[in-house]
Amino acid sequence: MNPAIDSLHAYPFQKLAHLMQGVTPPPDKNPIVLSIGEPRHPAPDFVKSELMANAAGLSAYPYTRGTDTLRAAIASWANRRYRLRATPLDPARHVVPTCGSREALFSVVQSVVDPSPSERPVIMMPNPFYQIYEGAALMAGAEPVYLNTHAADNFIPDLETVSDATWRRTQLIYLCSPGNPTGAVLPVDFLARLLEIAEQYDFIVASDECYSEIYFDEQAPPAGLLQVAHELGIEDHRRCLVFQSLSKRSNLPGLRSGFVAGDAKLIQPYLHYRTYHGCTPPSLTQALSVTAWRDEAHVQVNRARYREKFAGVLEILRPVMDVEQPDASFYLWPRTPIDDEDFARGLLAQENVTVLPGSYLSRESGGMNPGRDRVRMALVGELDECIEAAHRIRVFVESL
Repeated sequence: MNPAIDSLHAYPFQKLAHLMQGVTPPPDKNPIVLSIGEPRHPAPDFVKSELMANAAGLSAYPYTRGTDTLRAAIASWANRRYRLRATPLDPARHVVPTCGSREALFSVVQSVVDPSPSERPVIMMPNPFYQIYEGAALMAGAEPVYLNTHAADNFIPDLETVSDATWRRTQLIYLCSPGNPTGAVLPVDFLARLLEIAEQYDFIVASDECYSEIYFDEQAPPAGLLQVAHELGIEDHRRCLVFQSLSKRSNLPGLRSGFVAGDAKLIQPYLHYRTYHGCTPPSLTQALSVTAWRDEAHVQVNRARYREKFAGVLEILRPVMDVEQPDASFYLWPRTPIDDEDFARGLLAQENVTVLPGSYLSRESGGMNPGRDRVRMALVGELDECIEAAHRIRVFVESL
């Protein structure tokens, strides 16, 4: 058995299930689950017709590198979205289709981290964070280093607190923008400074941008890593890897379709690794994904639904909770008036609403857990359900 397996922490939802043991929710209230970030808006209208039209793809193994058509559709979307005019993504060199972003965020580390240095390599990540980052680091033999984020800094990590010795050991840093669970968007000057540090210390910047298309101002989409690198004149997207998915953008979590794009010197060895890894989107998935990446109308409808939900829920919760609308994403990250575990357990017991304790999404670092006394609420259900959940949460808070 690989001894690194023993270093993996229990997943947040395993902890949640354990926490809720023995809780009996009121039977007269239907369960409302806000703990899981699984989009539940209807899939786009074109899905059924695309599935039928491309069913023959089930009769053949897919190519590891994906179809030329899919890679071209991905590159075209990214070049347009991030205004990559001077140095656009080349579908043949800079793009690999993946089974969503999760498997790529994990597997890429196994291919790019060098375990041979005399000192244990470092992989950095924001704190709180998506637990896949930590698991990938541990399984690659690296040391996870957690960069605490705080409301006072709009949940942006402070790069200047990292020591020179730690930067020298760093081989990769994970970003998440918009953030999970905070919803914070990393500003352009932060990304520019990080790319400057990456150039100085020679490490990879891996940017998880799977929430990037859920934002509130149609005229101000969040900037991405490739966009900032392009504006800085960084050639061939050097040291940059960006991860995207159709799960959140297109309400297709069951399709398991995404991509990784960036530095050709990293993409090509990663593609070679994937010929052994064997995790390629089925041909049917790839064909449907082409249509999804080419269409923006359904994404605009999706954003409008989230705007409506945030407006309604925040109107109910703001008078009784420390909660603000995030920069982007579909999460609320409110401070709780009591311990976050007690809050989650009590809310289920009294109102049959499930939320995720923030401490389950963070690690102790610098003498604190930055997720403690917060909860993550995923506004993924339909409007009526989210409004009902907000009313129940308010009743619970007012009962404390």
